[in-house]
Amino acid sequence: MLGVLKVATADQIQRIGAPRLTCRRTGKDTPARQKQARAASHTGALSDMRKHGLTESGGTTSGGETLRNLTIKGLEAASYELGRPVTEMGSTARGAGASGATHPMTVNETVIAMLRPKPNLARMTEDPAEVRAAAQAAIDAPGGIGMIAQYWTEVPLPATGTWSTPGKGGAQADIVLTAPQDRVPLLFIEADNCHETAEELADKLEKYACFFRRKTKDTDGRERPMWRTRWTVPEARPAEVPHPPVLLVFNRLGDRNPNRTIPSLMELTHHLWAGERFEDHHLYNGKIPIIATRLRNLREHGPHGAVFLRFGRDHMQPLREAIGNPRREAADTRRRAEQQAHQRAYKEQQRRAAEQQKAEREARRPACTGCGTKLTDDRWKAAQAHPTPGPQWHPTLCDGCEDQAVEAASRAENEHQEQEQIPGQKAGGWFSRLRI
Repeated sequence: MLGVLKVATADQIQRIGAPRLTCRRTGKDTPARQKQARAASHTGALSDMRKHGLTESGGTTSGGETLRNLTIKGLEAASYELGRPVTEMGSTARGAGASGATHPMTVNETVIAMLRPKPNLARMTEDPAEVRAAAQAAIDAPGGIGMIAQYWTEVPLPATGTWSTPGKGGAQADIVLTAPQDRVPLLFIEADNCHETAEELADKLEKYACFFRRKTKDTDGRERPMWRTRWTVPEARPAEVPHPPVLLVFNRLGDRNPNRTIPSLMELTHHLWAGERFEDHHLYNGKIPIIATRLRNLREHGPHGAVFLRFGRDHMQPLREAIGNPRREAADTRRRAEQQAHQRAYKEQQRRAAEQQKAEREARRPACTGCGTKLTDDRWKAAQAHPTPGPQWHPTLCDGCEDQAVEAASRAENEHQEQEQIPGQKAGGWFSRLRI
C-alpha cells in the first residue's frame, strides 16, 4: 500500500488492508489509543520492514501520528508487487511529514473514501455477534470503486519532456484511478485542502488541458495523445472525443469556502469543460469533464452517492453519471431502439410480402388433371419449360399419374401388337396342313 500512497500512517494502512479491525472494540478510552490498538499489528509489520531497509519514519502528522514511507529499496520491492515499472512509481515522499503532511493525508483519505474497503466476514468467525453485525453493516453499505493496486499517486503529467524527466509547465496528478471493471476506465483526482484560490486551481486545470492535448508517437509509430501511451481506455464514440475526467475533492481545512470557490472556478474554466448543444444533449469533443465534491460527502456516501457536481450541470450525481454523458447515452439508446423497431417493422413487412407472394403463387399452381393433386415445384417448373406432351411426358399430370399413364399406354401398345399377330398364325396353320 505504501507503494501506492507513498506516505501513510499505520491507521490508514490498517483501514485499507484489514478493515475488519475497524469494526472491533478495543476498549481504549480515547480515539488516538483506539487507533493505536487497531493498528498494532500493522505498526509491528512496518517496524519489521524498517529493519530490512524497506521503510523509514516520515515524521508525524499535524495530529501527532507517525508517518511511514518507503525507501528506494522499498519502492523497488513495491514496484515488483504492483507490477509497475520503477519509473512509474514516483518518489519515496521523504520529508513529507516536515510540515504535518496535511496534503498527503487528504490524498490518502480520498483514496480510502473512494475504495470503501469491506471487512472479510470469513476472518471474523470468532468475533462477538455485535462486531459481526457492524461488519455486515459495512458490507451492506454502498461499495467503492477499484482496488488499491488500481490507484496511482503523485503522477507527473508532462507538458514538455518525458514521463521520467518531465519539463516545465506540467501538472502532477494527486491520484490517478483506472478501474474499467467499475466503468471508470481513467480518472484524475485532485485533492484540495481549501488553501488555493479559484485562479490557482484554474491554472492547474489549464496544465491538465495542455497535457491532454499533447501528442507523441507510440511504440507502433503512430501519433496519439500522450496519455493514451500509458493508459488504455475504450475508443470514444464518433463526433465526441472528450479528454479524461478530472475530479476535485475539497477538504475544508483552509480558509477557502468551496461553495464560493467552485462557482468562480466554473467561470474561469468554462472554455475547458463547456460542451456544444446537439439536439437534446451536449457533445464534449476536446473538453474536460470536471467534477467537484467534498471529502466529507465522499466519506459518508461513497462514489455511488449523488454527491458529485459536474461543471455545467445543476444537480448532484453519482460519480459514474457525473463523468459520463447520460443524456447522450439516453439519446443513443432511443436511437438504437428506434432503429431496432424500424428493422423489426421492415422484417415484418418483408415477411408479410413473402407470405402474400407465396399465397399468390400457390393460387396459380396447376393441379394434376388426373388426381387433382397440386404439382410440385420441380414438376411445375418442368411443365412450364416443356409444355408439349409426348409418349413419355404428360405435363398436366403429376409424377404418379404420369407413371400410370405411361404404364397404361405401354399395356395398350402390347395388347395391340398381340392382336395384330393372332390372325396370321391361324391362317398359316390350316393352309400348311392342306398342302401336305
